[in-house]
Amino acid sequence: MDFVNNLDTDMSLAILSCLDDPSDLVRASAVSRSWRDFVIKYSLSKNLCLKLFHQLTSVDRIIDTSNDMKESFEAGSSSSSSLMDDTRVLEREHRVYALLAKGCTSSPIRSCIADAIIASSTDNFPAESILNTLDERDRIGGTPSYWSSTGHHKTSVPETLLYQLKADLCVLTELSVQPFQAYFQRGTPIYSSHYVRFRLGHLDSNQAESGKIPVENKYIWTYTSQEFPMAQENRLQNFKLPEPVLCIGGYMLVEFLGRVQTQEMDGLYYICVSHVKVMGRSLAKSFQVVDPDESGKFGLKVLSYSDPQEMEEEAEEGRSPFRPMRNLEQLLNFLHRHPLDVEYVWPESDDEEEEAESDGEV
Repeated sequence: MDFVNNLDTDMSLAILSCLDDPSDLVRASAVSRSWRDFVIKYSLSKNLCLKLFHQLTSVDRIIDTSNDMKESFEAGSSSSSSLMDDTRVLEREHRVYALLAKGCTSSPIRSCIADAIIASSTDNFPAESILNTLDERDRIGGTPSYWSSTGHHKTSVPETLLYQLKADLCVLTELSVQPFQAYFQRGTPIYSSHYVRFRLGHLDSNQAESGKIPVENKYIWTYTSQEFPMAQENRLQNFKLPEPVLCIGGYMLVEFLGRVQTQEMDGLYYICVSHVKVMGRSLAKSFQVVDPDESGKFGLKVLSYSDPQEMEEEAEEGRSPFRPMRNLEQLLNFLHRHPLDVEYVWPESDDEEEEAESDGEV
C-alpha cells in the first residue's frame, strides 16, 4: 500500500522516521515521485542527521561550491535567497544531509590523527617530544619512543597533549592511550595517570594570533568526555565512548589528570605516554567547517557530492606510508631517534696537498 498517499501526514512521518539507516531513507525517496517529494518536504534526511549526531544542530548555513554558481543558504530556511524557490532550497538541503548522513555512518574507519601540535610540558626535548606518540612502537630499534612531562612534587598537576585530526568533520569511534613503561629504569615503572579525558573542538579565530595565552587555550572545546580511569599497565588502553562523537573543527585535547609514578632519581612525579590512537570516519573530502564561533554555530561547506566511502578509500591507497615532516622539531626528533652512522671524511688541507705533490716530485 502506498501509505504516503493514503495515510495522513503524521502517520506517514511516524513510519518513515523509524528508518535509522541513511541508505534506507534514500531508497524510500526513490520509490516514487510522491515519496521523494514527501521526504524532501519534511526534511527527513536532515532530521535523521540530527538524530544520529545532535552536534549538527549547530549548522547555521550551508555553502555549496560543487557547481559553477556558488550558493549559500541558511540551514532550515527556505527564504534566505531570492535565487531559488522553496522547493529548490529543500531539495539541496536534502541532498547535503543525505550525503552527510552517509559519510558519518558508512565511511571507512581509520586513524584520524593527522599531526601532534604541542604538549603542556616536555622533560627532554626533542628526545621525549609529543611527536613520538604518533608512532605505535614504544621503542624504535634500541631507542625508546615516548613523550614525557616535566616532573612535579604535586600529584594534582595535570598535563595535556594537543592533536590535529585529518578533517574538520570526523566521527570518532575509538580513543586509546598507551602509558610508557621505562624498561631502562630499575623496577621498570609505568608512568600513567589516574584519569584521562578528551576534548574536541576548533581553533578560536579571535585568539589564533595571540601569543599571550597558552596554546591549548586558543581553542573552543565543543565536546568534553567523561573522566576515564587509567590503568597503570603497559598496553594500549581503549576508552569507550557512550556513542560515536562528531568532532567539529578538527582538534583534540587529551588531558591527563593525577600523577601516580615517581622517578627514583629525583623523587618527582611524571606522566609518560608512548602512543595515542584515534579511530573514526574522516569527511575531509566531502565537507569543511567554515567560521565556527564561540556559541558553536558554523557554516557547512560542501566540497564534493561523490561517495565519501569511495573517496576515502582512493585517498588511502594514494597516501604515503611515511609521515611528512612539517618543521625543524620533527626533523630533530627523527634524527635523534634514528642516528645516522656516517663517518665524515675531512678534505685534506692545502699544505698537505702541497707536501704530497712535493713528495711525488722527489
